[in-house]
Amino acid sequence: MGPRQPARRAWTKVAALLAAFLLVQAPASAEVPQELYDALGITPDAPPNVLYDAVAARYRDAAQGAGKGKFADLWEPIPMSAYLDPTLFYTGRDELDFDVEAADCVTCHESITPRWVHGWQKSVHGDLNAIRALPDDDSRAYKKAMIEEVEGNLRSMGLLPEGQSLEQVGCADCHMGVGSAGGNHKTDLRLPDSAACGQCHVQQFAERESERDTLTWPQEQWPAGRPSHALSMLANYETAIWAGMAEREIAEGCTMCHTTQATCNQCHTRHEFSAAQARKPEVCSNCHNGVDHNEFEAFMLSRHGIIYQTGGAEWDWDAPLSEAFASAGYTAPTCQTCHMEANGTYSHNLVQKVRWGFSPMPSIADNLDHPWFEERKDLWIATCSQCHAPSFAQSYFEMIDKGTAQGVGLVQQAEAVVKGLYEDGLLVGQATNRPAPPEPEADVPGGFFGLFWTEGNNPSAAEYEYAQMWEQEIMRHFKGLAHANPGGFTYTYGWSELIGSLARIRDEDTRLRERAALEARIEALEGGAQ
Repeated sequence: MGPRQPARRAWTKVAALLAAFLLVQAPASAEVPQELYDALGITPDAPPNVLYDAVAARYRDAAQGAGKGKFADLWEPIPMSAYLDPTLFYTGRDELDFDVEAADCVTCHESITPRWVHGWQKSVHGDLNAIRALPDDDSRAYKKAMIEEVEGNLRSMGLLPEGQSLEQVGCADCHMGVGSAGGNHKTDLRLPDSAACGQCHVQQFAERESERDTLTWPQEQWPAGRPSHALSMLANYETAIWAGMAEREIAEGCTMCHTTQATCNQCHTRHEFSAAQARKPEVCSNCHNGVDHNEFEAFMLSRHGIIYQTGGAEWDWDAPLSEAFASAGYTAPTCQTCHMEANGTYSHNLVQKVRWGFSPMPSIADNLDHPWFEERKDLWIATCSQCHAPSFAQSYFEMIDKGTAQGVGLVQQAEAVVKGLYEDGLLVGQATNRPAPPEPEADVPGGFFGLFWTEGNNPSAAEYEYAQMWEQEIMRHFKGLAHANPGGFTYTYGWSELIGSLARIRDEDTRLRERAALEARIEALEGGAQ
């Protein structure tokens, strides 16, 4: 009976979570996590202007994640940087040095950039009265309450007079300031950052920013608040090789995804900002794809993705996520229904259930029985139990954890081999042709820098292979497991790829050590002959 008791207690906890979830047939409105209020020193009953001011102040504070980061003196922006991090780098062009009125924007841009105008005209921003006129049984009718919420936010900030309603959100409201009548096109125009959007959408902004407060790793596997959308730009700027590499155009390829901290339009495509579009998995695919985080491919090749691809056209994408399974016709989960949900509610905090982060590592694999990881697993099991039996969900998460840990074990074996070669000075060219990586990087065997920089024999082929294992292959292995893509974690991207890389590293180890032994024998013989 003894060995069964921990499992029984775990099941009791999961059952209680599930029961609480099922009691809420339509998930309740999301609340900003208490952790954010605690971090900012305000209370949950703070009015919108107080909440916004506190969140925005931290968002733009260089001491708390804004700005160019600790390596600021090592890199300079290129012209494209202005559009990826507009708060820091955007300045108006000289040819735009003229005054405009708010009413001029649409008239002018209909001929210059008609796509912008058409997108805005299709958006909720373009005609708020069209939303107000919807019948209550329309799946978009929930936006009436959102408009009232936005109006309340703006009144709290003194930006909308009492009794006055918003008719539309125009170009100048976003690009010059809410309620702006116009200004100088060069000096007054801005490219909106997340805080600009947050002025109207206070709760969503606060939810997104709360990612930095709800993600604190118990053994400090990652810095607090990371990996997350809220601190994605900081994580980019403070990656040593990103700051040190000379090829800034390549470096900004990383920034194009990490810009989620800087702007909201990575998910909510400007200028339509369609919520229906933002609910579809393809929106996530722009960043969550490829060699080190192939979530989109894994999802689309899973049974969930197949159901979405073959039946998703019949689902009601205009309905809020809280209605996805209840009335919108979803018959499988999406990225959004899984990752935006926690405790039965949906929000813009997507990290409340994060457990493995963006790089499965021994310090996570060895601590999965810690309450922090267990509590998050229970949240996941409750999510999966909306469609599956809790016992199935429990079994699958055991499979995810054990399978990922097995992959981590292969990476550890490769690490030992490569580190041994480095410490023994046996890597190809190590004694004769190994330039130091660019500052602020330090030379380490198989470091991240080796995926983005090369000079001489640094990195060597064995190190590059190892870097692919710990930064790419183990991630693809984990993502295949986590997204139920069996080929992904067994043959195509995961286990088999890890085995292949480890085999090549071992071969290189054998070759280099046999060569070193042979050279030592020759040197001894030549010395004896003298």
